[in-house]
Order: sequence, then structure tokens, then C-alpha cells
Amino acid sequence: MKRMFWLGVGIAAGVALSRKASSTARQATPAGLASNLGDAMRELASAAGAFGAEVRAGMTEREQELHDTVTQRTGVPTRHVETSRGRHAYSAYSADRAADRAARQVRAPRADG
Repeated sequence: MKRMFWLGVGIAAGVALSRKASSTARQATPAGLASNLGDAMRELASAAGAFGAEVRAGMTEREQELHDTVTQRTGVPTRHVETSRGRHAYSAYSADRAADRAARQVRAPRADG
């Protein structure tokens, strides 16, 4: 009975080690390395995106604090430009000017022609 037990333990250990060895060997192939590299790049991109979102949230919060401080100290309300999706006030201003130029370029048709 003891021999059957140890035979079973040996077979189970052999199967486990064989599977682990083949898994490790697969990771050493070019496809396995590419998979690991792809996973690492996705994780890095996710971390960078989360960091960027935290920075933008902090910038928005600090900007609001500065607006409140200026308003409180001077009594003059500041013009607050919405900074949605990380866009700065200047880019919003540029987009408004471009829309105005496009509207001016469209002319009404002439009556004589």
C-alpha cells in the first residue's frame, strides 16, 4: 500500500513539474516574450493614463483654488474657462476664433448674380 501511495505522489509530482517546465519553456520563446512584453506595455500605459488623470484632476482643483483666492482677495471675479479633457484656456480661445473666421468667410449670395 505504501508503494502505491508513493507511486501516485511521484506521478503527480512528475506531471506538475512537466507542466511547469513546458510553461516556462513557452515563455522563453519569441511568442511568449512578445506576450509578456505586450502585457507589460499595457500595464505601463494604464499606469501612465491613471497618472495623467490624477495630474489633470489636481490641476483643475488647484486652478479653482487660485480663482477662489483671487476673487476673495480682490473682490473681482475671475473669468473661469472650463478645462474639460485637459484642454487649456488658450486652445478654447483659438477654437472660438477659428469658428468666427469660418463664419465670416461664408458670404451671402449677391442679388445681381
